Amino acid sequence: MHLYTEDDYFGSGQETGYADYHTQEASLRQTFRRFLGTLRQRGLAAGSLLEVGCGYGYFLDEAKPFFRCRTGLELSERAASEARRLSGAQVYVGDVSALPVEAAGFDLIVLINVIEHVYEPRGFLSMLHRRLGVGGCMIIATPDIGSFWYKLMGRRWPSFKIPEHVAYYTRSTLESLMRETGHRRIEEIPFPHAFPLGLIAKKLGLGVPAPLSQKSLWLPHTMVALSGRASDG
Repeated sequence: MHLYTEDDYFGSGQETGYADYHTQEASLRQTFRRFLGTLRQRGLAAGSLLEVGCGYGYFLDEAKPFFRCRTGLELSERAASEARRLSGAQVYVGDVSALPVEAAGFDLIVLINVIEHVYEPRGFLSMLHRRLGVGGCMIIATPDIGSFWYKLMGRRWPSFKIPEHVAYYTRSTLESLMRETGHRRIEEIPFPHAFPLGLIAKKLGLGVPAPLSQKSLWLPHTMVALSGRASDG
């Protein structure tokens, strides 16, 4: 856990963490705006929101028009401070136990690129499940090791990030995990992802002209995203 609390995790340029998380802001915001549009169409973008692993708060900020109450949870004090400043949301520092007792009854809990970092996912999701309100929904989005990208790239699949990513999921295994931790009415949600062209080129060992490096490229089926209800209420 100490890896994520270090100040340089979001801008270290080393083997772990991000070389510069800020360079992905534009593409992440595009991704989150499209995802929130999908949630609105499904009647899920309303009420109270908890984002686990909120980073610099880009999703919390984009979610502002949709939710009456927004809360974040983040291990990094530096990232949490940035998320508060940027989004205006209440952001707590630490694991699930850092949430106060009154931080419960959420209509929606979102985990984006988080579950693959968790060593004990059953206990982790069970604790979060107890924070949902009646009929509340949890959405988990994670790199899809069942996708054609993994089959195409093999060992070069970008989501092989050691020691950060400790588990990998397909639609089937993620659904099983959610069912084991009390979630019902599980459904798949589209999660197309935009990436900076420069980042994609770097992963492939290619060069790209600087003016094009921040252009966003949409890649389908890189993630699997599932929603699960706290109950049938």
